[in-house]
Amino acid sequence: MDYFPAFMNLKSRECVIVGGGQVALRKARLLASANAQLVVIAPDICKELKNLKQVHTTHQREFRDADIDNATLLIVATNDTKLNEYISRLAHLNNLPVNVVDNPSLCSFITPSIVDRSPIVVAISSGGSAPVLARSLRARLESYIPPEYGQLAASMGELRAQVKSKLPNERARRIFWEKIVNGPIAKQFLRGNQSNAIEQLHQAVDSTDNAANVKTPGSVALVGAGPGNPDLLTFRALRLMQSADVILHDRLVSPEIVDLCRRDAERIYVGKQRDNHALPQPKINQLLIELAQQGNSVVRLKGGDPFIFGRGGEEIEGLAEAGIPFEVVPGITAASGCASYSGIPLTHRNYAQSCVFVTGHLKNGTVNLDWQKLANPDQTIVVYMGLEGLPNICRELINHGLADTTPAALIEQGTTPQQQVITGDLNNLAELVSEKSVTAPTLMIIGGVVNLYEKLSWFSVANK
Repeated sequence: MDYFPAFMNLKSRECVIVGGGQVALRKARLLASANAQLVVIAPDICKELKNLKQVHTTHQREFRDADIDNATLLIVATNDTKLNEYISRLAHLNNLPVNVVDNPSLCSFITPSIVDRSPIVVAISSGGSAPVLARSLRARLESYIPPEYGQLAASMGELRAQVKSKLPNERARRIFWEKIVNGPIAKQFLRGNQSNAIEQLHQAVDSTDNAANVKTPGSVALVGAGPGNPDLLTFRALRLMQSADVILHDRLVSPEIVDLCRRDAERIYVGKQRDNHALPQPKINQLLIELAQQGNSVVRLKGGDPFIFGRGGEEIEGLAEAGIPFEVVPGITAASGCASYSGIPLTHRNYAQSCVFVTGHLKNGTVNLDWQKLANPDQTIVVYMGLEGLPNICRELINHGLADTTPAALIEQGTTPQQQVITGDLNNLAELVSEKSVTAPTLMIIGGVVNLYEKLSWFSVANK
């Protein structure tokens, strides 16, 4: 993040604009919407800028150093490059926030594209690198966020102190407001029934119990985070992630997905690597129970799908025995995600009439699988966690009847921009992988469907 996003209170504060043309006018209108007190300095000032209500003072002359003495913020909008550079240096020396229009290198802050649903304000910035893209995104958000959200936010703000006095417990307040935002009262606002909505909101606040220690039941959601790409999360997964009190996440959940969780939620890493478990599985199971018993809304983020080699069954079994409410949100499993993003269908009428998922996790240096059943030339074999056991897997399949020319692929960090696909056959795949720098998570696909990779690898082609 090149720029730290922040919202400034400029109400009745002096903001200086150096420049008097149309660009300066646009910036002045933006500052005027924040009720700033504007001072405009330029030899020539356009009529519209002079007549702007929030323009407190105009100086129709050249800029002077003393003009910034009382300023809270400075905008430079002139065509004089040397003057722009000089004012920027002066502002930096005085620790004064400065924006030189269309010159990010001279700025200490930039002005974003804004969706204004006051008091709800959404700011979108590209760091000055792609303002047209930022404006395009703003246009999309304009259609997603109706003006009525501003009315809802204003009404909630008026009652915030009253709710805080009635519900001193922070979590109880959050649950109360979540019911308002996600319930029928918010829908009344969005339908334009503002008077009815405000009346119902006041009734909800008045009927709220005054309790210093409100006890709310805890719950756990096992959420499938998919194979790594945040775009593949389900809507329900995202909603739960953004309302949870505590997030437990493992190594297979990408940082980009963890960053989508509620910002002030407690985050606990419980990842596992080979021979290095941050927290053993029994302790994870117990921790979920304890956190829920404390009244927390807990999300257990798991790579892929919780019920496919994710030990999700073990975790909810303990929750069920402890009487903890839980739910399971499916995710796109690695087999489906990696196959789709590598262009390797898991089934195809010409290559495979069935597909089997197995885990290639090593135990005592070996991979213990039913090799005889796996060695079927008419099926696709998908191997999870098979990187360490790759040579053993290929050798055993050959020993049990599969041709050493059987196509095979290893997919590293599938569905992400770092995706790497290595293709070969059972005879040479282990050697090909050893020549590359490959780290988990990986997935193996074995069978005739791998022959389609070169023809159907849409994602790798799009990212070359």
